[in-house]
Amino acid sequence: MVPNNEPMVCQKQCDCQQDVHQKTKLVVLTGGPGAGKTAVMEIVRKDLCEHVVILPEAASIVFGGGFWRLGSVSGRQASQRAILHIQQEMEKLVLSEEKWSLALCDRGILDGLAYWPGDEHDFWQAAGTSLEAEYARYHSVIHLRTPTEEFGYNHQNPLRIESAEQAAEIDNRIYDIWSKHPRYRMIESTPDFLIKAEKALRYIVEDMPECCVRSLRIFPEHQ
Repeated sequence: MVPNNEPMVCQKQCDCQQDVHQKTKLVVLTGGPGAGKTAVMEIVRKDLCEHVVILPEAASIVFGGGFWRLGSVSGRQASQRAILHIQQEMEKLVLSEEKWSLALCDRGILDGLAYWPGDEHDFWQAAGTSLEAEYARYHSVIHLRTPTEEFGYNHQNPLRIESAEQAAEIDNRIYDIWSKHPRYRMIESTPDFLIKAEKALRYIVEDMPECCVRSLRIFPEHQ
């Protein structure tokens, strides 16, 4: 999404003028294929302040960069290990930089479990983590539900290969994986996508520190 490989930092100048935020919150934006994550990320980028950074989807980096997309178990596991490694390193990087108050992650580590073929034990071994550790590391999880084909599922993304039925199955696995997180918020699909996007934006703003929220003028209560 950012061809020059610079961090995708939100565009509005922040009134708090803090150069360092030592406790960066990791917030996961997740959902099955076609849920609308990319569109929400673009709204976030335009409407929130410079102390919010967006971490791109690791799968898009892997597959967009030419990693083989094989249907075999070994091929799928190899691609998921590559995705895990990239995502883990990007999250470590954003935390160590201490520049941003909030990092919005296009999927979290546990999303890989929804795509993992074979035994779940192999996933945990590849990821080198546990469910409890991942729940503790992410401040919150926002789950955009995948729409049915009737209500807007599409194939416009060239990296999206799933049918509407397959996308729904993945979305249900994502629910099973994330729904017990203490700050899990689910947003159902609606015929009007802007309603879904506004709910997501409000949840993200709730996770921002007050010093950054004061700069916003996007909702009536902030004006």
